[in-house]
Amino acid sequence: MSAEASGPIRVLTVAGSDSGGGAGIQADLKTMLALGTHGMSVIAAVTAQNSLGVQGAWELPVEAVRAQYRSVVDDIGVQAVKTGMLASAELVECVAELLAGTGAPVVVDPVGVSKHGDALLAASALDAVRTTLLPTATVATPNLDEVAQLTGFQVESEEQMRGAAEAVLGFGPQWVVIKGGHLGSDGSGSGGAGAGGPGGSSAEAVDLLTDGSEEHWLRAPRHDNRHTHGTGCTLASAIAAQLAKGQSVPEAVRAAKEYVTGAIAAGFALGGGIGPVDHGWRLTEAAGAASPARP
Repeated sequence: MSAEASGPIRVLTVAGSDSGGGAGIQADLKTMLALGTHGMSVIAAVTAQNSLGVQGAWELPVEAVRAQYRSVVDDIGVQAVKTGMLASAELVECVAELLAGTGAPVVVDPVGVSKHGDALLAASALDAVRTTLLPTATVATPNLDEVAQLTGFQVESEEQMRGAAEAVLGFGPQWVVIKGGHLGSDGSGSGGAGAGGPGGSSAEAVDLLTDGSEEHWLRAPRHDNRHTHGTGCTLASAIAAQLAKGQSVPEAVRAAKEYVTGAIAAGFALGGGIGPVDHGWRLTEAAGAASPARP
């Protein structure tokens, strides 16, 4: 890492490009900027992607990914790294090796499929994610589909999120966020539990953060908005940005959850399918608050 310690807080994303701008590298950089950090990128794959789905995906050569990473880290330095779409076992193993020698917090978003159900990770790469990438993670952020891919554990209730977390922690990350946003009205738990434990209602989006001993249940209103493209990328990048600022993992995840909840609420239509979350929602709110009232 560069000896230069002054300057902006620097966060690096290693992920795929989303040509539609709602997820992937593009979402990561927007999130990092919105949270007051300097975002940098290592592009691992390129997709032809829009609001309707992924029409094509091409991984970059391992040497191109390694060269981008070394170029940034060796000169500019990083204070946190986030990973997203890595496509193949070869890329997963390359990135895991690079991360292991970096000495900064790592947020691993084990991207398997797109919002539209398109595969973004080769089936042959799953073992590499389990054995090489997840052990480098300060925080891993799988959704329920990714939990099932990695562990075979099917989550149908909040209570089962604990078992999912235990299964993912078994691969070596320090902390895991099990994202329960995909739980529907039948998967919201039996209700009646006190604050901080499983229960709640389908009107809430609940995530479980744990390191195997501490447990944090994070709840937010479930917004009736179909335009949620980029949610997972945005959450992981927001966590990385907050870790880079020096926050603890629970503080970083809570702040990231708050940011993503606002971004989902402000998500907007784009194209003919599922639109993106609004990464600049706080900037819009601030601009509105600063505008003088009209007579």
